[in-house]
Amino acid sequence: MGRKTLAVAALIAVTALTATGCTGAAATKGESADAATDPAKVSGTITVLTHRTDLVQNGTLKKYAAAFNKIYPKVTVKFDGITDYEGEVKIRMNTDNYGDVLMIPNAIAKKDYPSFFASLGSAGELSRKYRFTDKANVDGKVYGLATVGNADGFVYNKAVWKKAGITDWPTSPQQFVADLEAVRAKTGAVPYYTNFKDLWPLTAGAASIGSVTCDAEANDKLATSSAPWAAGTDLNVIDTLLYDVVHDKLVEKDPTTTNWENSKGMIARGRIATMQLGSWAISQMQNAAKTAGKNPDDIGFMPFPAQTNGKFCSMLSSDYQEAVSIHSENKAAARAWVDWFTDKSGFAQNEGSIPTLRSGALPDTLKPFEDNGVTMLERSDAKSSRVSAIDNAAEIGLAKPDYRQKLVDMARGVQKGSLKDYFAELDKKWSEAEKTAGS
Repeated sequence: MGRKTLAVAALIAVTALTATGCTGAAATKGESADAATDPAKVSGTITVLTHRTDLVQNGTLKKYAAAFNKIYPKVTVKFDGITDYEGEVKIRMNTDNYGDVLMIPNAIAKKDYPSFFASLGSAGELSRKYRFTDKANVDGKVYGLATVGNADGFVYNKAVWKKAGITDWPTSPQQFVADLEAVRAKTGAVPYYTNFKDLWPLTAGAASIGSVTCDAEANDKLATSSAPWAAGTDLNVIDTLLYDVVHDKLVEKDPTTTNWENSKGMIARGRIATMQLGSWAISQMQNAAKTAGKNPDDIGFMPFPAQTNGKFCSMLSSDYQEAVSIHSENKAAARAWVDWFTDKSGFAQNEGSIPTLRSGALPDTLKPFEDNGVTMLERSDAKSSRVSAIDNAAEIGLAKPDYRQKLVDMARGVQKGSLKDYFAELDKKWSEAEKTAGS
Protein backbone atom coordinates (compact mmCIF):
# COMPACT_ATOMS: atom_id res chain seq x y z
CA MET A 1 0.00 0.00 0.00
CA GLY A 2 1.09 3.54 -0.53
CA ARG A 3 1.40 6.59 1.70
CA LYS A 4 -0.84 9.60 1.10
CA THR A 5 -0.99 12.98 2.75
CA LEU A 6 -3.95 13.93 4.91
CA ALA A 7 -5.46 17.11 3.54
CA VAL A 8 -5.36 20.06 5.90
CA ALA A 9 -9.05 20.67 5.41
CA ALA A 10 -9.84 17.10 6.37
CA LEU A 11 -7.73 17.36 9.49
CA ILE A 12 -9.45 20.56 10.55
CA ALA A 13 -12.85 19.01 9.91
CA VAL A 14 -12.07 15.94 11.98
CA THR A 15 -10.68 17.98 14.84
CA ALA A 16 -13.78 20.15 14.80
CA LEU A 17 -16.09 17.15 14.89
CA THR A 18 -14.22 15.65 17.82
CA ALA A 19 -13.96 18.87 19.79
CA THR A 20 -17.65 19.71 19.49
CA GLY A 21 -18.87 16.18 20.16
CA CYS A 22 -21.41 16.38 17.34
CA THR A 23 -22.57 12.79 17.65
CA GLY A 24 -23.78 10.60 20.46
CA ALA A 25 -20.62 8.52 20.42
CA ALA A 26 -18.35 11.52 20.83
CA ALA A 27 -16.09 11.51 23.87
CA THR A 28 -14.32 14.08 25.95
CA LYS A 29 -10.91 15.02 24.62
CA GLY A 30 -8.23 12.93 26.26
CA GLU A 31 -10.62 10.18 27.43
CA SER A 32 -8.73 7.02 28.33
CA ALA A 33 -9.26 3.39 27.39
CA ASP A 34 -8.49 1.68 30.69
CA ALA A 35 -6.98 -1.78 30.70
CA ALA A 36 -9.46 -4.59 31.38
CA THR A 37 -9.11 -6.32 34.76
CA ASP A 38 -11.76 -9.04 34.46
CA PRO A 39 -12.03 -10.59 30.96
CA ALA A 40 -15.39 -12.16 31.84
CA LYS A 41 -16.91 -8.70 32.22
CA VAL A 42 -15.59 -7.30 28.95
CA SER A 43 -18.10 -7.52 26.11
CA GLY A 44 -19.19 -5.93 22.86
CA THR A 45 -18.41 -5.94 19.16
CA ILE A 46 -15.34 -4.09 17.91
CA THR A 47 -14.13 -3.34 14.40
CA VAL A 48 -10.39 -3.34 13.78
CA LEU A 49 -9.20 -1.36 10.75
CA THR A 50 -6.03 -2.82 9.25
CA HIS A 51 -3.71 -2.32 6.29
CA ARG A 52 -2.84 -6.04 6.36
CA THR A 53 -5.39 -7.09 3.78
CA ASP A 54 -3.35 -10.23 3.13
CA LEU A 55 -3.91 -11.44 6.68
CA VAL A 56 -7.63 -10.71 6.41
CA GLN A 57 -7.96 -12.56 3.12
CA ASN A 58 -6.00 -15.66 4.13
CA GLY A 59 -7.80 -16.01 7.46
CA THR A 60 -4.79 -15.35 9.69
CA LEU A 61 -6.41 -12.50 11.61
CA LYS A 62 -9.51 -14.62 12.13
CA LYS A 63 -7.29 -17.17 13.88
CA TYR A 64 -5.89 -14.44 16.12
CA ALA A 65 -9.43 -13.42 17.00
CA ALA A 66 -10.28 -17.01 17.90
CA ALA A 67 -7.30 -17.13 20.27
CA PHE A 68 -8.34 -13.80 21.77
CA ASN A 69 -11.85 -15.13 22.36
CA LYS A 70 -10.51 -17.90 24.58
CA ILE A 71 -9.70 -15.14 27.08
CA TYR A 72 -12.41 -12.65 26.11
CA PRO A 73 -15.36 -14.84 25.07
CA LYS A 74 -17.90 -12.00 25.14
CA VAL A 75 -16.07 -9.81 22.61
CA THR A 76 -16.73 -10.12 18.88
CA VAL A 77 -13.85 -8.94 16.70
CA LYS A 78 -14.46 -7.87 13.11
CA PHE A 79 -11.68 -6.87 10.71
CA ASP A 80 -11.86 -4.28 7.98
CA GLY A 81 -8.92 -4.73 5.62
CA ILE A 82 -8.20 -1.59 3.61
CA THR A 83 -5.91 -1.62 0.57
CA ASP A 84 -5.43 2.14 0.33
CA TYR A 85 -5.27 2.47 4.10
CA GLU A 86 -3.96 6.03 4.33
CA GLY A 87 -6.26 7.33 1.61
CA GLU A 88 -9.48 5.73 2.83
CA VAL A 89 -9.00 6.19 6.56
CA LYS A 90 -8.37 9.92 6.14
CA ILE A 91 -11.85 10.18 4.61
CA ARG A 92 -13.45 8.15 7.40
CA MET A 93 -11.81 10.37 9.98
CA ASN A 94 -14.01 13.24 8.82
CA THR A 95 -16.68 11.40 10.84
CA ASP A 96 -16.67 9.62 14.18
CA ASN A 97 -16.93 6.24 12.47
CA TYR A 98 -13.40 4.98 11.92
CA GLY A 99 -13.53 1.70 13.74
CA ASP A 100 -12.89 0.88 17.38
CA VAL A 101 -9.25 -0.06 16.88
CA LEU A 102 -7.11 1.30 14.06
CA MET A 103 -3.56 1.85 12.92
CA ILE A 104 -2.70 5.52 13.42
CA PRO A 105 -2.40 7.04 9.90
CA ASN A 106 1.01 8.54 9.20
CA ALA A 107 -0.51 11.85 8.17
CA ILE A 108 -2.15 12.58 11.53
CA ALA A 109 -0.06 15.16 13.38
CA LYS A 110 1.17 13.84 16.70
CA LYS A 111 -0.20 16.83 18.61
CA ASP A 112 -3.70 15.92 17.35
CA TYR A 113 -3.70 12.35 18.70
CA PRO A 114 -5.81 13.29 21.77
CA SER A 115 -8.54 14.51 19.42
CA PHE A 116 -8.86 11.14 17.73
CA PHE A 117 -7.63 8.43 20.08
CA ALA A 118 -8.18 7.38 23.68
CA SER A 119 -5.22 7.49 26.05
CA LEU A 120 -3.71 4.10 26.86
CA GLY A 121 -1.90 5.33 29.96
CA SER A 122 1.07 7.29 31.17
CA ALA A 123 4.26 7.36 29.12
CA GLY A 124 6.37 6.78 32.23
CA GLU A 125 4.62 3.52 33.01
CA LEU A 126 4.15 2.17 29.49
CA SER A 127 7.69 3.00 28.32
CA ARG A 128 9.09 0.61 30.91
CA LYS A 129 7.10 -2.24 29.41
CA TYR A 130 7.02 -1.36 25.71
CA ARG A 131 9.36 -0.18 22.97
CA PHE A 132 8.57 2.79 20.72
CA THR A 133 6.13 4.54 23.06
CA ASP A 134 7.58 8.01 22.52
CA LYS A 135 6.22 7.95 18.95
CA ALA A 136 2.70 8.26 20.38
CA ASN A 137 3.55 10.20 23.55
CA VAL A 138 1.64 13.47 23.79
CA ASP A 139 2.03 15.46 27.00
CA GLY A 140 2.96 12.38 28.99
CA LYS A 141 0.19 10.14 27.70
CA VAL A 142 0.52 7.33 25.14
CA TYR A 143 -2.11 7.03 22.42
CA GLY A 144 -0.90 4.00 20.48
CA LEU A 145 1.21 0.86 20.80
CA ALA A 146 3.32 -0.39 17.91
CA THR A 147 2.03 -3.53 16.23
CA VAL A 148 5.68 -4.49 15.68
CA GLY A 149 9.06 -2.86 15.26
CA ASN A 150 11.46 -3.05 12.36
CA ALA A 151 15.17 -2.71 11.70
CA ASP A 152 16.27 -0.74 8.66
CA GLY A 153 18.41 -2.29 5.96
CA PHE A 154 18.33 -4.12 2.64
CA VAL A 155 16.69 -7.43 1.76
CA TYR A 156 18.94 -9.34 -0.63
CA ASN A 157 19.34 -12.70 -2.34
CA LYS A 158 22.51 -14.18 -0.85
CA ALA A 159 22.86 -16.73 -3.65
CA VAL A 160 22.91 -13.96 -6.27
CA TRP A 161 25.46 -11.91 -4.36
CA LYS A 162 27.61 -15.01 -3.85
CA LYS A 163 27.44 -15.74 -7.57
CA ALA A 164 28.80 -12.24 -8.09
CA GLY A 165 31.69 -13.13 -5.81
CA ILE A 166 30.47 -11.18 -2.78
CA THR A 167 30.12 -12.78 0.64
CA ASP A 168 30.72 -9.82 2.98
CA TRP A 169 28.39 -6.89 3.56
CA PRO A 170 29.57 -3.65 1.94
CA THR A 171 30.90 -1.20 4.52
CA SER A 172 30.43 2.02 2.55
CA PRO A 173 28.08 3.44 -0.07
CA GLN A 174 30.91 3.30 -2.61
CA GLN A 175 31.48 -0.40 -1.96
CA PHE A 176 27.74 -1.03 -2.13
CA VAL A 177 27.63 0.50 -5.62
CA ALA A 178 30.70 -1.48 -6.66
CA ASP A 179 29.08 -4.69 -5.42
CA LEU A 180 25.93 -3.94 -7.41
CA GLU A 181 28.11 -3.44 -10.47
CA ALA A 182 29.57 -6.90 -9.87
CA VAL A 183 26.06 -8.33 -9.63
CA ARG A 184 25.21 -6.73 -12.97
CA ALA A 185 28.38 -8.03 -14.61
CA LYS A 186 28.30 -11.59 -13.30
CA THR A 187 24.63 -12.49 -12.87
CA GLY A 188 21.45 -11.99 -14.82
CA ALA A 189 19.71 -10.31 -11.89
CA VAL A 190 18.56 -6.71 -11.55
CA PRO A 191 21.12 -5.43 -9.01
CA TYR A 192 18.73 -3.09 -7.20
CA TYR A 193 14.95 -2.86 -7.53
CA THR A 194 13.34 0.49 -6.68
CA ASN A 195 9.66 -0.54 -6.69
CA PHE A 196 9.24 2.98 -8.04
CA LYS A 197 5.73 2.58 -9.45
CA ASP A 198 4.19 1.75 -6.07
CA LEU A 199 6.03 4.76 -4.64
CA TRP A 200 5.74 3.85 -0.95
CA PRO A 201 8.89 1.65 -1.05
CA LEU A 202 10.85 4.85 -1.76
CA THR A 203 10.10 5.90 1.81
CA ALA A 204 12.28 3.10 3.23
CA GLY A 205 15.26 5.43 3.23
CA ALA A 206 13.70 7.54 5.98
CA ALA A 207 14.03 4.61 8.37
CA SER A 208 17.82 4.70 7.94
CA ILE A 209 18.15 8.16 9.50
CA GLY A 210 20.54 7.48 12.36
CA SER A 211 22.09 4.32 10.94
CA VAL A 212 24.70 6.27 8.96
CA THR A 213 25.95 8.22 11.98
CA CYS A 214 24.96 5.59 14.57
CA ASP A 215 22.85 8.12 16.42
CA ALA A 216 19.52 7.14 17.98
CA GLU A 217 18.59 10.83 18.22
CA ALA A 218 19.43 11.70 14.61
CA ASN A 219 15.79 12.17 13.67
CA ASP A 220 15.15 14.37 16.71
CA LYS A 221 18.10 16.57 15.74
CA LEU A 222 16.30 17.52 12.55
CA ALA A 223 14.12 19.68 14.79
CA THR A 224 16.99 22.15 15.16
CA SER A 225 18.89 21.55 11.92
CA SER A 226 19.16 24.20 9.24
CA ALA A 227 20.82 21.91 6.69
CA PRO A 228 19.71 18.24 6.97
CA TRP A 229 21.21 17.45 3.53
CA ALA A 230 24.66 18.91 4.20
CA ALA A 231 27.64 16.70 3.33
CA GLY A 232 28.10 13.82 5.75
CA THR A 233 24.60 13.93 7.21
CA ASP A 234 22.39 10.87 7.28
CA LEU A 235 19.99 12.23 4.66
CA ASN A 236 22.82 13.30 2.35
CA VAL A 237 24.38 9.83 2.44
CA ILE A 238 21.06 7.96 2.15
CA ASP A 239 19.74 9.99 -0.77
CA THR A 240 23.09 10.17 -2.57
CA LEU A 241 23.26 6.38 -2.53
CA LEU A 242 19.80 6.08 -4.10
CA TYR A 243 20.70 8.69 -6.71
CA ASP A 244 23.98 6.95 -7.59
CA VAL A 245 22.40 3.52 -7.92
CA VAL A 246 19.75 4.83 -10.30
CA HIS A 247 22.16 7.14 -12.19
CA ASP A 248 24.57 4.24 -12.78
CA LYS A 249 21.71 2.16 -14.23
CA LEU A 250 21.94 -0.52 -11.56
CA VAL A 251 18.14 -0.72 -11.35
CA GLU A 252 15.28 -2.06 -13.48
CA LYS A 253 15.20 -0.73 -17.06
CA ASP A 254 11.94 1.18 -16.60
CA PRO A 255 11.13 2.10 -12.99
CA THR A 256 7.62 3.15 -14.00
CA THR A 257 6.72 -0.50 -14.69
CA THR A 258 7.71 -2.05 -11.36
CA ASN A 259 5.27 -4.23 -9.43
CA TRP A 260 5.48 -4.72 -5.67
CA GLU A 261 3.70 -8.08 -5.49
CA ASN A 262 5.73 -9.48 -8.38
CA SER A 263 8.97 -8.25 -6.82
CA LYS A 264 8.62 -10.76 -3.98
CA GLY A 265 8.77 -13.71 -6.36
CA MET A 266 11.48 -12.06 -8.44
CA ILE A 267 13.91 -11.69 -5.54
CA ALA A 268 13.00 -15.17 -4.34
CA ARG A 269 13.90 -16.63 -7.75
CA GLY A 270 17.10 -14.60 -8.03
CA ARG A 271 15.88 -12.20 -10.70
CA ILE A 272 16.35 -9.30 -8.28
CA ALA A 273 19.41 -9.03 -6.05
CA THR A 274 18.60 -6.23 -3.61
CA MET A 275 15.80 -4.00 -2.29
CA GLN A 276 15.82 -1.40 0.48
CA LEU A 277 13.07 -2.44 2.87
CA GLY A 278 12.58 -2.83 6.60
CA SER A 279 13.13 -6.16 8.34
CA TRP A 280 9.38 -6.77 8.14
CA ALA A 281 9.92 -7.78 4.52
CA ILE A 282 12.27 -10.69 5.24
CA SER A 283 9.55 -13.19 6.11
CA GLN A 284 7.45 -12.12 3.11
CA MET A 285 10.36 -12.75 0.74
CA GLN A 286 11.17 -16.05 2.43
CA ASN A 287 7.56 -17.15 2.03
CA ALA A 288 7.74 -16.15 -1.62
CA ALA A 289 10.82 -18.36 -1.96
CA LYS A 290 8.94 -21.31 -0.51
CA THR A 291 6.07 -20.70 -2.91
CA ALA A 292 8.51 -20.54 -5.82
CA GLY A 293 10.21 -23.77 -4.76
CA LYS A 294 13.40 -21.93 -3.85
CA ASN A 295 15.50 -21.95 -0.70
CA PRO A 296 14.13 -19.40 1.79
CA ASP A 297 17.56 -19.28 3.41
CA ASP A 298 18.78 -17.48 0.29
CA ILE A 299 16.91 -14.41 1.50
CA GLY A 300 19.16 -12.30 3.68
CA PHE A 301 19.17 -8.89 5.33
CA MET A 302 22.09 -6.48 5.42
CA PRO A 303 22.56 -3.20 7.30
CA PHE A 304 22.91 0.17 5.61
CA PRO A 305 26.40 0.29 4.04
CA ALA A 306 28.07 2.65 6.50
CA GLN A 307 30.11 2.10 9.64
CA THR A 308 30.96 4.08 12.76
CA ASN A 309 34.15 3.05 14.55
CA GLY A 310 34.22 -0.09 12.44
CA LYS A 311 30.68 -1.14 13.39
CA PHE A 312 27.42 -1.26 11.47
CA CYS A 313 24.39 0.36 13.07
CA SER A 314 20.71 -0.26 12.48
CA MET A 315 17.77 1.78 13.69
CA LEU A 316 14.84 0.01 15.32
CA SER A 317 11.64 1.92 14.70
CA SER A 318 7.92 1.50 15.12
CA ASP A 319 5.63 0.15 12.45
CA TYR A 320 2.00 1.30 12.50
CA GLN A 321 0.76 1.97 16.02
CA GLU A 322 -2.53 0.47 17.13
CA ALA A 323 -4.91 2.87 18.84
CA VAL A 324 -8.41 2.97 20.31
CA SER A 325 -10.82 5.41 18.69
CA ILE A 326 -11.99 8.10 21.07
CA HIS A 327 -15.49 7.53 19.64
CA SER A 328 -15.58 3.79 20.35
CA GLU A 329 -18.62 2.69 22.35
CA ASN A 330 -16.71 -0.40 23.51
CA LYS A 331 -13.42 1.02 24.72
CA ALA A 332 -12.82 -1.74 27.27
CA ALA A 333 -13.13 -4.39 24.56
CA ALA A 334 -11.01 -2.34 22.15
CA ARG A 335 -8.30 -1.87 24.80
CA ALA A 336 -8.41 -5.57 25.62
CA TRP A 337 -7.68 -6.35 21.97
CA VAL A 338 -4.76 -3.90 21.82
CA ASP A 339 -3.21 -5.28 25.02
CA TRP A 340 -3.69 -8.91 24.02
CA PHE A 341 -2.41 -8.36 20.49
CA THR A 342 0.69 -6.59 21.80
CA ASP A 343 1.44 -8.85 24.77
CA LYS A 344 0.17 -12.34 24.01
CA SER A 345 -0.71 -12.89 20.35
CA GLY A 346 2.81 -13.79 19.20
CA PHE A 347 2.21 -11.65 16.10
CA ALA A 348 5.69 -10.11 16.10
CA GLN A 349 7.38 -13.51 16.34
CA ASN A 350 5.14 -14.96 13.64
CA GLU A 351 5.96 -12.05 11.33
CA GLY A 352 9.69 -12.17 12.06
CA SER A 353 9.49 -8.67 13.50
CA ILE A 354 10.74 -6.91 16.62
CA PRO A 355 8.23 -7.28 19.46
CA THR A 356 6.86 -4.12 21.04
CA LEU A 357 7.03 -5.85 24.42
CA ARG A 358 10.53 -5.14 25.80
CA SER A 359 10.75 -8.63 27.27
CA GLY A 360 10.22 -10.16 23.84
CA ALA A 361 13.21 -11.66 22.04
CA LEU A 362 14.48 -10.39 18.71
CA PRO A 363 13.35 -12.52 15.75
CA ASP A 364 15.56 -15.20 14.20
CA THR A 365 15.63 -13.14 11.01
CA LEU A 366 17.85 -10.60 12.80
CA LYS A 367 20.25 -13.21 14.23
CA PRO A 368 22.84 -12.33 11.53
CA PHE A 369 22.81 -8.77 12.89
CA GLU A 370 23.43 -10.07 16.41
CA ASP A 371 26.10 -12.52 15.27
CA ASN A 372 27.96 -9.83 13.32
CA GLY A 373 27.87 -7.23 16.04
CA VAL A 374 25.49 -4.79 14.39
CA THR A 375 24.58 -2.08 16.90
CA MET A 376 20.80 -1.90 17.03
CA LEU A 377 19.42 1.35 18.43
CA GLU A 378 15.81 2.19 19.28
CA ARG A 379 15.03 5.36 17.38
CA SER A 380 14.05 8.32 19.51
CA ASP A 381 10.86 10.09 18.46
CA ALA A 382 10.81 12.53 21.37
CA LYS A 383 10.81 15.50 18.99
CA SER A 384 8.93 13.90 16.12
CA SER A 385 6.04 16.34 16.49
CA ARG A 386 8.37 19.30 15.90
CA VAL A 387 10.14 17.50 13.04
CA SER A 388 6.80 16.73 11.39
CA ALA A 389 5.68 20.35 11.76
CA ILE A 390 8.85 21.57 10.01
CA ASP A 391 8.57 18.87 7.37
CA ASN A 392 4.95 19.76 6.62
CA ALA A 393 5.70 23.48 6.50
CA ALA A 394 8.62 22.85 4.14
CA GLU A 395 6.38 20.60 2.00
CA ILE A 396 9.16 18.03 1.61
CA GLY A 397 7.74 14.83 3.05
CA LEU A 398 10.55 12.87 4.71
CA ALA A 399 8.34 9.82 5.11
CA LYS A 400 6.47 10.31 1.84
CA PRO A 401 7.62 9.25 -1.61
CA ASP A 402 7.36 12.56 -3.45
CA TYR A 403 10.78 14.11 -2.96
CA ARG A 404 12.60 10.83 -3.54
CA GLN A 405 10.45 10.26 -6.60
CA LYS A 406 11.89 13.49 -8.00
CA LEU A 407 15.37 12.36 -6.98
CA VAL A 408 14.96 9.12 -8.94
CA ASP A 409 13.56 10.98 -11.94
CA MET A 410 16.57 13.32 -11.90
CA ALA A 411 18.96 10.38 -11.61
CA ARG A 412 17.42 8.59 -14.59
CA GLY A 413 17.38 11.77 -16.69
CA VAL A 414 13.65 12.42 -17.10
CA GLN A 415 13.75 15.51 -14.93
CA LYS A 416 16.37 18.26 -15.06
CA GLY A 417 18.57 19.23 -12.15
CA SER A 418 21.72 18.25 -10.28
CA LEU A 419 21.87 16.41 -6.98
CA LYS A 420 23.91 19.24 -5.41
CA ASP A 421 21.33 21.84 -6.40
CA TYR A 422 18.48 19.62 -5.23
CA PHE A 423 20.03 19.19 -1.79
CA ALA A 424 20.55 22.96 -1.59
CA GLU A 425 16.87 23.46 -2.47
CA LEU A 426 15.76 20.99 0.20
CA ASP A 427 18.03 22.60 2.80
CA LYS A 428 16.64 26.04 1.99
CA LYS A 429 13.06 24.85 2.36
CA TRP A 430 13.87 23.11 5.64
CA SER A 431 15.80 26.07 7.06
CA GLU A 432 13.00 28.51 6.30
CA ALA A 433 10.39 26.18 7.78
CA GLU A 434 12.50 25.51 10.88
CA LYS A 435 12.36 29.22 11.69
CA THR A 436 8.61 29.60 11.29
CA ALA A 437 6.89 26.25 11.86
CA GLY A 438 5.01 25.59 15.06
CA SER A 439 5.57 22.46 17.11
